[in-house]
Amino acid sequence: MESIFHEKQEGSLCAQHCLNNLLQGEYFSPVELSSIAHQLDEEERMRMAEGGVTSEDYRTFLQPSGNMDDSGFFSIQVISNALKVWGLELILFNSPEYQRLRIDPINERSFICNYKEHWFTVRKLGKQWFNLNSLLTGPELISDTYLALFLAQLQQEGYSIFVVKGDLPDCEADQLLQMIRVQQMHRPKLIGEELAQLKEQRVQKTDLERVLEANDGSGTLDEDEEDLQRALALSRQEIDLEDEEADLRRAIQLSMQGTSRNICQDTPQTSGTHLTSEELRKRREAYFEKQQQQQDPPGHPCEKPNTSSGALDSDLGDAMSEEDMLQAAVTMSLETVRSNFKTEGKK
Repeated sequence: MESIFHEKQEGSLCAQHCLNNLLQGEYFSPVELSSIAHQLDEEERMRMAEGGVTSEDYRTFLQPSGNMDDSGFFSIQVISNALKVWGLELILFNSPEYQRLRIDPINERSFICNYKEHWFTVRKLGKQWFNLNSLLTGPELISDTYLALFLAQLQQEGYSIFVVKGDLPDCEADQLLQMIRVQQMHRPKLIGEELAQLKEQRVQKTDLERVLEANDGSGTLDEDEEDLQRALALSRQEIDLEDEEADLRRAIQLSMQGTSRNICQDTPQTSGTHLTSEELRKRREAYFEKQQQQQDPPGHPCEKPNTSSGALDSDLGDAMSEEDMLQAAVTMSLETVRSNFKTEGKK
């Protein structure tokens, strides 16, 4: 299909596209067709002048040319004269003269179709027929069985169909398609339809991009909010940890203060860092006196122990060793500290 020459529509130059698609090359330009149109106008003016330049017909003929206009339209006379340069002739397809020939359309080589001011070519290249309408995005393959129906449909729509008689110039596409046959999976669209479809696709793409941009923006906001929430949560955790650490420090400080007070209250100031033997003896007496009071049943007052130094030392020597006495003293001190902690807690 790439080897087929196909001019697409530009302005109103469909007559030019029709001729070039028929001949399979850039054979005619608007300037050349305009020259043919002016030549036809001059020949017609000279014929009309034979009847008198003052006649009504002649004055009517002097109006703008009927063979061309400023938009690029060219008449059938211009197309016919252009084809004569190549030895080609146009015959009306539905004329009685041609119909009497009873020629099957598939045995022809090409057709030119016209409706109002639009012209296009249907031509056989190799062994296959193609619609080379310049309004299409590309050549349209026409099967042999569909060709007659296609031409009949055009006639019903008001088209005038002309058979091109004569030998067309050689072209690359015709030579290539003599050897191979092509297949067309998708029919070409009209240029207007393609432009409308492209425009719709651009609009849809723009709308999609806007939606995606909006989603991206909201997604960014959501991520920012999540980051903010995480930062706040970490901040609260740090504050809680700091509060716990502060509470712990206060508790340790209070406990140290309590211990310190108890030690100060229970332990008299001494000149050294160790208790004297006399102080240790007095503490032992107080401890064992307290223990004796707890062991005696109610109503039986305990006898006052001998507090003399010799007797107590003798009893203690018999009852427990020096190490046991030290352990008892430590236990007593710990009980005093616990009692003070409870008192501080109630306050």
